[in-house]
Amino acid sequence: MLIHPLDNVDINLEDGHKYALCDIAEGENIIKYGNPIGHAVCDIKKGEHVHTHNIKTNLSGNLEYTYKPVFYDIPKEDTGRTFKGYVRENGDVGIRNEVWIVNTVGCVNKIAEEIARATGARCFTHPFGCSQLGDDQLTTQKVLAGMVKHPNAAGVLVLGLGCENNNIDVFKEVLGEYNPDRVKFLVCQEYEDEVAEGIKIVKELQAYADTFKRTEVPVSKLRIGLKCGGSDGYSGITGNPLVGRLSDKVIAMGGSCVLTEVPEMFGAEHLLMQRCENEEVFQKTVALINNFKDYYTRHNQVIYENPSPGNKKGGITTLEEKSLGCIQKGGHSKVVDVLDYGDRLTKCGLSLLNGPGNDIVAITNLMAAGVQMILFTTGRGTPVGSAVPTVKIATNHNLAVKKANWIDFDASPTLDGNPLTDELFEYIIKVAEGEETKNEIHGYHEISIFKEGVTL
Repeated sequence: MLIHPLDNVDINLEDGHKYALCDIAEGENIIKYGNPIGHAVCDIKKGEHVHTHNIKTNLSGNLEYTYKPVFYDIPKEDTGRTFKGYVRENGDVGIRNEVWIVNTVGCVNKIAEEIARATGARCFTHPFGCSQLGDDQLTTQKVLAGMVKHPNAAGVLVLGLGCENNNIDVFKEVLGEYNPDRVKFLVCQEYEDEVAEGIKIVKELQAYADTFKRTEVPVSKLRIGLKCGGSDGYSGITGNPLVGRLSDKVIAMGGSCVLTEVPEMFGAEHLLMQRCENEEVFQKTVALINNFKDYYTRHNQVIYENPSPGNKKGGITTLEEKSLGCIQKGGHSKVVDVLDYGDRLTKCGLSLLNGPGNDIVAITNLMAAGVQMILFTTGRGTPVGSAVPTVKIATNHNLAVKKANWIDFDASPTLDGNPLTDELFEYIIKVAEGEETKNEIHGYHEISIFKEGVTL
């Protein structure tokens, strides 16, 4: 069934756009997914195209919420299912055994690239770490610290320049305890040939990485990030519900999933708040939503300047519609925690993560929280990839065929009643055990960090 019994619009399966199932009067709510996605700005006749020319959002500023929990019965699954991962000395489990070069500052990007080319290590360039102040610098430090601690990296070279605000001594205060066999540091200004020294250190780290072998671990050790980008009218019908079913399945086995993109919760946040496991998590979710709205207001921007032009071309009209489709990636499990930038995932279940919908910032936030892979649904297509395996899930078949070099999994058969939950689960187990995603095959690994503060 493609529509909710309460809906007054349906989807054109040719292009993902909406049309009216009945006459809709001016001012009447447009209902999709059983919830309002805006209101009609003129009379709409049965069968007419319903889009930006005749709908307007219902959304406004900050709201007051009341905790009224609604929980779904999702039985625990004790399947005894395992996958082969790399168990680190602290008990964390990685699904890759790589050596990463993490820069404290953008000034050393090219040096990191030289070392990576010579050794096969992975480096991740970024423009941050210098001339930042206060909370803005702390966000950068926390995200980079999350990267250093990530279990997919068996070894990490932290590469600094020496004069930056986020110099290595300052960064260590945020990083906290570390294993000196696994994490090593290089200040480029202190060496005559910093590239040669970096190559030497990376080779030591690669020797340390070679001491790890894949071993059987329970599925409860999986940590999965949930993301969508370049969404279309199919996203809330095929790809996102599929990822939601997968999320519920992994959580039912004791695993963890993380949902981010706070602005793409606006208009659907009440559904997440109903699933908060207690009052404390509910209040954190309220703050998560309203604080992000305040961020827009501080910068004199329209809170609901969304969807994007590509979203609209693909059939999404209002932010409510986009959000109601977006949150489906979180399935129906309880919300157990709310994380801020740079916070590490600590609880099994579904967590919400602060951050914008911007693709590279969002996948960086998810990686820094400790997810081993990201499930990324898309209806328009995107090649972007995180530092961790980024599974691209096409919401429509045309995209899966046209951009087979980007897409890892086709969700479109769900339109024919095939849930694909088990198929996607088996695929992510293969990825967890080493099968490369398209972003890995092509070497697409990007990071970017949310920035709000002053630059000197």
